[in-house]
Amino acid sequence: MLFNFFVTAQVNDWESSGCMVNGVPTLKCLEVVFGNILYVASGFIILVLFVMFLVGSFNYLTSFGSPEKIKKAQGTLKMALVGFLVFVGSYLILRIIDVLFLGGNGKIFMFNIPG
Repeated sequence: MLFNFFVTAQVNDWESSGCMVNGVPTLKCLEVVFGNILYVASGFIILVLFVMFLVGSFNYLTSFGSPEKIKKAQGTLKMALVGFLVFVGSYLILRIIDVLFLGGNGKIFMFNIPG
């Protein structure tokens, strides 16, 4: 199942993006590579945050009232929440920049090498 995630993570295909000339990749293929890296990294971040929330919640529920275990579980949950807020905040900042300066067409999320 995890293997399927990495196989289907390719957002843009090499041939359909027009970056291949006579079967040879050009610099325009970097757009595809960066887009795919961003897609896989986003999925990986979401997976890690989900696991952190699960581990923190499990540790909190199984702490049996021990102050040390509760504090450790709360720290895990706080760091997971901070990671989630940073992830969502970075997306929102990029989206605001896109709307204010680029017309809101979503072009900030498309990597285009001019030329």
